[in-house]
Amino acid sequence: EGYKMVVTGSNASLLSRELGTKLTGRHITKELFPFSYQEFNAFLNYQANEESVLKYLKTGGFPEYVKQGTDEILHHLFEDILIRDIAVRYGIRDVKNLQRLALYLMSNVAKLITGNRLKTLFNIAATSTIMEYLSHLEYAYLFQFVPKFSYSVRKQLVNPRKVYAIDTGMVQVNSASFTDDDGRKFENLVYLKLRRSYQEIYYFADKGECDFIVFNKGNISEAIQACYQLNQDNIDREVNGLIAALEFFKLEKGTMVTLNQTELIQKNGYTINVVPSYE
Repeated sequence: EGYKMVVTGSNASLLSRELGTKLTGRHITKELFPFSYQEFNAFLNYQANEESVLKYLKTGGFPEYVKQGTDEILHHLFEDILIRDIAVRYGIRDVKNLQRLALYLMSNVAKLITGNRLKTLFNIAATSTIMEYLSHLEYAYLFQFVPKFSYSVRKQLVNPRKVYAIDTGMVQVNSASFTDDDGRKFENLVYLKLRRSYQEIYYFADKGECDFIVFNKGNISEAIQACYQLNQDNIDREVNGLIAALEFFKLEKGTMVTLNQTELIQKNGYTINVVPSYE
């Protein structure tokens, strides 16, 4: 009759993957993320520059937290997702270990993880239990796990994966790490920007390491390196890692995202465009 109807509910009642069982063939899923950098700037009337990127890095994009800046908001949100969306829904009795695992991941964003190592770390009997927990954390949109690129699906399953949080503000507030970790949070930020547009994202590690290999509909789209600050100590490692990926995928150009640097690097016939994050 020309009316538009919106039915809404929380993750605690229905996760996106469960829609298929209730509304088979009658739903189109749209993913909604916390504020993007552009939305964050629009909401607070900020300009796109280094200063606003640093604020976004620390604050993240959950609207209520952006408005109020009260750390309890993100503490409670983190706990609520763990308890209501995961522990209660899946009948997990060992809530303490689930919380410890989530806190560990929150404190180690942009690092490599494996089920076996986490099993040993948390003294959990089976790797399958850890893998189940990771799957629940991903479906609840708390973390995302990026596989290492390989043409072999089996290798993708056994290789370490990189962990990223859904929001850098949540990392800032809930992380148990005693260092600032701006470089790793920055990499998390670049990942979230890519994840808004692409589903197929990998990291590449062979002769060097490249943070993000992006595919679009099964075709390689671009190779991107995230580097908070390019300097004499890391330039060779970052450039060579990106070039290794460009060689492997037969690409001529790559992108390096930094906090505030602009440069064009030519090496071995490859072009690397160094761009500031706010662009």
